[in-house]
Amino acid sequence: MVRARLQDVLSATYLDDLEHRPIEEIRALRAECQQLEVDQSYLRRLVQGRLDIVRSEQARRVGGAGPSEVGDLVEHLPQILADRVHAPGVGRLPTFLSPSEDAGLTSELDALFRALGPIDGLSDREVDDLAVSLGELEHTVSARRRSLHERIDALQSELTRRYKTGEATVDSLLQ
Repeated sequence: MVRARLQDVLSATYLDDLEHRPIEEIRALRAECQQLEVDQSYLRRLVQGRLDIVRSEQARRVGGAGPSEVGDLVEHLPQILADRVHAPGVGRLPTFLSPSEDAGLTSELDALFRALGPIDGLSDREVDDLAVSLGELEHTVSARRRSLHERIDALQSELTRRYKTGEATVDSLLQ
């Protein structure tokens, strides 16, 4: 469901004729975009965490360390994931604090790992390919987020314009 809705929201026609739509619809569209952005933000964090783990495995292998074990990975997770404590940029205060409960949200990410199995059983080439695939997925998810931010900004601008011109009033929020 999230995937289909995301495709609709990211379509070129999603914001068509915005200035003629009812204010309630614009608010609903903005809320929908905000929830989808939270979903994509969550997915991006999951992808980045896995990418950090895979890159750590690549570095371990390049460094000539012996076979890894799950216990070693778990022990080193705080150091592996430490780079992601704070994302660059100013960020945005989220309206929604948790992602949707749609099970399909992580399907792209799950598909990458389902076919491969545990990382310690992968060949160097498979680990490298996984890192490339995760990097591409992170890029795709980041692009979706940017597009959602553009839509949220456009919807917010239309709401602001209506309040400034008197087409909408604060009283309409109370009805």
